[in-house]
Amino acid sequence: MKLHILAIGAHPDDVELGCTGTLINHIRKGQKAGVLDLTEGELGSRGTVQSRYEEAQASAGVLGLSMRTNLQMADGFFQNNKEHQLKIIRILRRFQPDLVLANALADRHPDHGRAGRLIADACFFSGLRKIETEWEGEPQSPWRPKKVFHYIQDRFFEPDLIVDISSSFEQKMEAISCFKTQFFNDNSGEPETYISNPGFLDKIRNRASQLGHRIGVQYGEGFMVESRLGVSDLDQLIYPDLV
Repeated sequence: MKLHILAIGAHPDDVELGCTGTLINHIRKGQKAGVLDLTEGELGSRGTVQSRYEEAQASAGVLGLSMRTNLQMADGFFQNNKEHQLKIIRILRRFQPDLVLANALADRHPDHGRAGRLIADACFFSGLRKIETEWEGEPQSPWRPKKVFHYIQDRFFEPDLIVDISSSFEQKMEAISCFKTQFFNDNSGEPETYISNPGFLDKIRNRASQLGHRIGVQYGEGFMVESRLGVSDLDQLIYPDLV
């Protein structure tokens, strides 16, 4: 199975918070999209590894993903090194995504920035034919995604690109709500965390509204890229309807 987009996150729910509006837009066009979680989120203060898997699969159903898998890297302790790059390279060569959506290159949680760099490096190295990998005992061919887009997470960075997610925003919030152990829940007896505060999800909505306003739409998701973007003509851009 070949994917059009593979979204990668250090923790289950990173992708939901950062870029699922964009994923939904492409899935609605009939394109295949998947999610790769690097860790099981085992260091999280709330929930368990099992509950995170259940929540991730529930979200996958809401989103209509073609695949979702977990590399079971060590939460908090994975590194940007050959061992971890090869784990991602095998997935990239297996599913051959045209586009990769990745963690931010810097953020409040140190895993996010480290994952962002790890993913970007793995995407480059995946295209080198002298790096040999196997899948189910068979040699893999080199594959390099066309572009890596880094979604904005807790810290705000000026985006290089804003995607209109006005029509997909509520479905994005539904996918986020699948992670019941992680976000605000009146019935939870677990400790309050930075993201379980009731105001956290309001921030997600407000951020999307702010980014949408920048391009003249209701809601938007922002991305950063390390290389330049191009269009074949100016009619491909979104223009606000102003009177």
